[in-house]
Amino acid sequence: MTNEEPPVPEDILMSAKEQLDEEEISLADNEEILHALSELTPIYENDRSYFVLGNYDRDPIRRLNLVVDRLNRRQDAYAFRMVDIRGEWDNSIQKFCLIADIVTYLVGVAEKKPSDFLVEQGLLVGTTEYFAKSHVLMREYEDQEHPFGWMQDGVFELFDQEGRLYRWRTEADLIDVIDTDG
Repeated sequence: MTNEEPPVPEDILMSAKEQLDEEEISLADNEEILHALSELTPIYENDRSYFVLGNYDRDPIRRLNLVVDRLNRRQDAYAFRMVDIRGEWDNSIQKFCLIADIVTYLVGVAEKKPSDFLVEQGLLVGTTEYFAKSHVLMREYEDQEHPFGWMQDGVFELFDQEGRLYRWRTEADLIDVIDTDG
């Protein structure tokens, strides 16, 4: 993960504003979205920002929070989850895309659960810009060779080919993966 010069907040907000389709969202909703994004000033104040995606069920969210915590320990870095951005968003895909556009890295924590970040995985591999800045931390399970299914296996294979798939089994492994990947 390389350091890049952070974008200027006004440029980002203008870009986000331009991407919104005015026919599908009211001006008030647009302003609420821009306000929520403007609250993410740490993205602009640090060299690197990490948008961490994953499962919000009870046990997996502990590991998701662990990833956020470990990434935030890096010098000049800011990591956060989707739920860390306030406001009621009717369109979660729009929220994801606006945030994904402004961060340095997208980090997926993949675990075998139905509430995983399946939709976002499709966006990560289906959008060249998102794919280029994405990394996936995939949990391996001792008792199963293909716990995620053929579709997700294909997504993981793409990241593996690019050297951006990191495997882990235990929380200690997860910490090691995060702490050793500069």
